[in-house]
Amino acid sequence: MGEMVSFASNGGRCEGYLAVPESGRGAGVIVIQEWWGLVGHVTNLADRFAAQGYVALAPDFYHGATTDEPDEAMRLLMGMAMDQAAKDIQGAARYLTAREEVTSSGVGAVGFCMGGSLALWSGALAEEVKVAVGFYPAIPWENMAPTWGNYANKSAMIHASEEDGTSKSEGVQAAVKGIQEAGGDVETYDYPGSRHAFFNDQRPEVYSEEHATTAWRRTIDLLGSRL
Repeated sequence: MGEMVSFASNGGRCEGYLAVPESGRGAGVIVIQEWWGLVGHVTNLADRFAAQGYVALAPDFYHGATTDEPDEAMRLLMGMAMDQAAKDIQGAARYLTAREEVTSSGVGAVGFCMGGSLALWSGALAEEVKVAVGFYPAIPWENMAPTWGNYANKSAMIHASEEDGTSKSEGVQAAVKGIQEAGGDVETYDYPGSRHAFFNDQRPEVYSEEHATTAWRRTIDLLGSRL
C-alpha cells in the first residue's frame, strides 16, 4: 500500500500517490493516469511497479476529481491545462530523483490513453525522464505542441491498439519521427484485435489479459535496461 504525498510544481503544489517497494529503495517511475483521474486502476498500477522494485509516483492531474462516466471524463480532460500538466510531470520527476529511496539518477514515465501522450511528451520536457512508455496515446499532438529535442540518448516505447489505428496512425508516427530525429530510440508494438485501453483490467469490455501481459513484460524489460 502506498500513500498520498505532496510535491512542488511551478511554484505551487501537486498531490500524488507514492508506492515504495518492500526493499525500501529502487529506481523511480512516474505513472500517468487515463482520463478518468487518479482512480483505483492507477494506484493499483503504482503498487504493481513497487512490487517490481520501483519507487512509483502517480500524480493527480485532476486535483482530487475522478469519474467513471465518459462525458464527465471528457469535461475533466478538456478543462486540464496541458502546460500545467507538463509542469506537474517535471515536478514529479524532480521530486522522485530527490527522494533518498530512489536509486536512479533518472526516472521513467509510463502513461495510458491521455497519459500515454503525456508520458511520451515528458521525455522531451524533463531532463530527469530517461525512458518513456505510452500505452495507446490518444491526444493529438497539436494540442500539446511538443518539441522533441531533449530525447537525445533517451528511450521510448509505444503500445498501440488496433482500434486506434495501430503504430501506423498519424499521432504515433509523428512521435516516432520526432524522437528519432532528436537522437532517441523508440520501439513500437501492435496488438492484433486490441481495443483502446486493452491494459485496463477494470474495463472488461476492452481488457485483454494476453495483450496486457505482453505489454507489461515489455515495459518492465525496458525500464530495467535503462534505469
